[in-house]
This record gives sequence, C-alpha cells and structure tokens, in this order.
Amino acid sequence: MAVGFRDYYEVLGVSRDASQEEIRAAYRALARKYHPDVNKEAGAEDRFKEISEAYEVLRDPEKREQYNRLGSNWKAGQDVSGDPGFDQYQRGGFEEVRMDFGGGDFSDFFEGLFGARRGGRRGGFDGFTMRGADQEAVLELSLEEAAAGGRKRVSLGDGRSFEVDVPRGVRDGQMIRLAGEGEQGARGGPSGDLFLRVRVRPHPRFRVQGRDLYVDLPVAPWEAALGASVSVPTLDGSARLQVPAGSSCGRKLRLHGEGLPESGGGAGDLYAIVQIRVPERLSREERDLFEQLAATSKFDPRREPRSRRRSGRGRRRATTA
Repeated sequence: MAVGFRDYYEVLGVSRDASQEEIRAAYRALARKYHPDVNKEAGAEDRFKEISEAYEVLRDPEKREQYNRLGSNWKAGQDVSGDPGFDQYQRGGFEEVRMDFGGGDFSDFFEGLFGARRGGRRGGFDGFTMRGADQEAVLELSLEEAAAGGRKRVSLGDGRSFEVDVPRGVRDGQMIRLAGEGEQGARGGPSGDLFLRVRVRPHPRFRVQGRDLYVDLPVAPWEAALGASVSVPTLDGSARLQVPAGSSCGRKLRLHGEGLPESGGGAGDLYAIVQIRVPERLSREERDLFEQLAATSKFDPRREPRSRRRSGRGRRRATTA
C-alpha cells in the first residue's frame, strides 16, 4: 500500500535553503547507510527508497522549484494528494523521472506529482534503477591555454584521467560537460555527468576584461614626446605599435583582434596602456642633456592643458581622502 506524503527535506535531513552540494552530500551518506546490498535490517529497503525518492526531486532545480510551490502543508506524514489544486500537478509535471521502484510501495505524493513509472517484478526491489549523481571538478588553465584551446589531459583525485577537448577561447568559470563520467548509477541505472569548471590562472602580464586584454606598455620619455614604433607583447608573440608623439601616462592604444578569441569567430582587442619610465641612474652625458632640456623647455606639467581651458572646465582644488 502506498504511503502518504513526507517532507523530502526532512527525509534527507537538510534545510529548505540547502545548497545542491549539501543535498548531494546528505543523500550519499544516507544511501551508503541504508542501501539494501549493505544494510540487511528490517525497513532498510523502504528507507532507501524514501531517500532516493527525495533526492531524485531535490537534486533537479526544476522539480525542486515546483515541489516548493505546493503550498504550506509541510507537516511530516501529511498526505496532500487530495488538497485543492493538486490535480494540476498530477496532469502536468515530471514524466521523465529516472526511477523505477519495480511496483514496490512509494509515496502517493511522488506518484501523483511526478508520474513515477513502475516496472520489473511486481512487489520486488530488483527493478529499482536510478541515475548516478553528477560530479564536478576543476580544470585549471593558463591564459594562453584558454585562448588556444585544444586537447588537454585532466587527472582527478580518484585516479581517473581524461583527454578533454577544450574549446578555443574558453572563459573562466565556464563548464565543460563529460557525459556519463559522473557517479555510477544504482542497479544498472545510467551514470551521471562530470562537469569540469574552468579556472583560468591570473597572468603575470595581461589583465582580462571580457574578451579584451590589457597590458602595460613602458616607454621612455623621449619616445612619449617624439613618438616611436615599439614592440608590444601579445598572447602568441609580439606586434609593432606606433606610440603617437605627445603621449602621456595612461594613454590607451588599441591593437584590434589581439584579445581573446570568440567561440563563434573573431576576437577581442588588446589595449596597451602607456607607462612612461625614466632611468633610475643617469650617466654624465644623460644628466647634461636633461639639464639642457630643463633649462630650455617651457613645458609645465602642472598647468592645465590649453584644450581643457578652451572646453570651459574650471580648475579644481586637490583634496585628500
């Protein structure tokens, strides 16, 4: 005889705002304890069915959301199958529940709401199958590896290793799915999937903003004043860039298409940020030349540029934080 509704959160011993990881951990611990191949005590089989039923609903975000919307009748053991409005959940819902209890007893609530399918030997447990849980691991890549993509071998802590096709231009935090490589299913059920979360290591030179890259470009004072063609590092080598005459620190120069590649083609841009560097030590000749420049030049870096005066912007008094 089918049993009445029981709160799935209570079954797994988790709160209603529990994360997917907390739900998964609770299920694994209880499933190991009550699995009929391990636990031969009376009632262990029924307890395992109850645990599996609760996990099958709460592990799926869509099923969990609809389950949470049933109302306020959450008392343990209360059968809500006859409540007003319940028929709408019987007619529409989750026909694709990946469970088969072989005709054995399970809750009216689960059967009515999620359309559980029966099969196998009537009244037995041998027909029970359940999909294995999904697993997640971290795939750490350098910025160059993420940009180029290609084959990469991944080794997991459990001793397994895989050859993974890394998409060109994969982003930090993106998930790569390996179908059927997750936790093994129960009683011949399909295995779950393995998800590799990409973690791109910080680069010592480039900064990433979306698909664009930023890099500091050191230039000498005379290069900034007179203009110069300089070499700029890129992800796959270097490129020549023209620094315009009269460039100041912070000027942003763009190299089109030298950023991170897009999955559908194209790429972001590389921005070189001008950073004027002066020699830490001067030779006698260099000092003489700088002294001549200081005596000759009328340039005052602290005076407002003429272009700003023409724009009508007034001077502002500097303040400290």
